[in-house]
Amino acid sequence: MQEIIFHGRGGQGAVVASRVLAAAAFSGGAQVQAFPAFGLERRGAPVLAYTRVDAQPIPLHIPIYEPDHVIVLDASLLKLVDVTKGLKPGGWILINTDKAPDTLPGMSGLNVATVNASEIAVSHRLGSRTAPIVNTAILGAFALAAQIITIDNLEAAIRSSVHIKPDQNVAASREAYDSVQVLASAGQ
Repeated sequence: MQEIIFHGRGGQGAVVASRVLAAAAFSGGAQVQAFPAFGLERRGAPVLAYTRVDAQPIPLHIPIYEPDHVIVLDASLLKLVDVTKGLKPGGWILINTDKAPDTLPGMSGLNVATVNASEIAVSHRLGSRTAPIVNTAILGAFALAAQIITIDNLEAAIRSSVHIKPDQNVAASREAYDSVQVLASAGQ
């Protein structure tokens, strides 16, 4: 089983991203779960969302505490939350940032990928410059980094699940897929 945690802020699309990831994995033949965990339900507040992917039915119905992978939709959360907490060895951390993976503090020895999903979202008119909606772009980068889903399955999931600007969302995911920077830890 692959367990993924999304760390985002309200309004960035973390919950939708968890559902689209599940839909992409399901179209590839996997069993899936996707669900949110809300604290303060307001725009800008930290939000968690979870996705599970497995070849077998998934009997668990609890939050994820030891993720295989972590997706961070807002790099400012790195100062507020230990996004590496419980991360299983060999898992990936994907961060929406304009920085290279090897320049991020506290990430040495980990598999880290970065993509400027905010800039990609803005260039495709997904949200605004001050509040970009980065969910589909970050999923494109995740498809390449973690290789749990294919970019083609992701595109189909976006087209069936995201009804606002589907062409722009697909284009953003493909651009992020092509521009993600990955840094695999030595020995992984």
